[in-house]
Amino acid sequence: MTINYGLTGRSVLITGAASGIGLAIAQAFAAQGCRTLLLDRNAEGLATALQTMPNADVSVFACDLSSDEEVAALAEQIPNIDVLVNNAGVEYPTPLTAAVDVAASFARLLDNNVTSMARLTNALLPHIPDGGCVINQASIWGRIGVAEFSAYVASKHAVIGLTRSLAWELGARNIRVNAVCPGWVFTDAAERSLTAMAARDGCDIATARRTVLAQQAIQREILPAEIARSFLFLASDDAAAITGQSLVVSRGEVMA
Repeated sequence: MTINYGLTGRSVLITGAASGIGLAIAQAFAAQGCRTLLLDRNAEGLATALQTMPNADVSVFACDLSSDEEVAALAEQIPNIDVLVNNAGVEYPTPLTAAVDVAASFARLLDNNVTSMARLTNALLPHIPDGGCVINQASIWGRIGVAEFSAYVASKHAVIGLTRSLAWELGARNIRVNAVCPGWVFTDAAERSLTAMAARDGCDIATARRTVLAQQAIQREILPAEIARSFLFLASDDAAAITGQSLVVSRGEVMA
């Protein structure tokens, strides 16, 4: 059964919308009758994503969120939006015990996962009416520590801090700011991390996957559509009293 979240007619922009969880979020808002704006640096992926929503009011925008110039140009094209979903990000291991360029690897992750989020939000604030909302993609790894993923973990802790600070900063405009903290959703990015963890632990991918699922109270994979429904709820009027929060969706892997 499809739940009606009362979002029909609202305008929503989703970053990182060409694939994975971002695409599932876009499809979920489009199915609710929203005017859905998909943003990603992958123009070809956006074209493919657009084909999955043939009867919806969907627009696509190719933009590199690490570029001040591209974000400024994008802001000139964007109409008013009721909901901004900051989903775009990257994930890869950064073991400090290895011979890695720490400054470069940390800078790339923090810029992609945190600074770019702040950059876009700042540029689009004039396009978000009072009473709108911002929903940031964090992670359960923003609540815990994970060996060999320190830069990614730090970035997701920072997303939660950014979410709390913006909730205070934008509260005077009645703009709510929340985050979602997914557990393991086996997207391409998560599969790459799982592969790295399997190599670290000297096991095969199937064993690593079983180990991950064993850490959940309900040992079943989380689907992108399940994460997407959390965004629908936080964007809805039913969440009108919720701001500055980080909603954990992990089948019990992290309980907080």
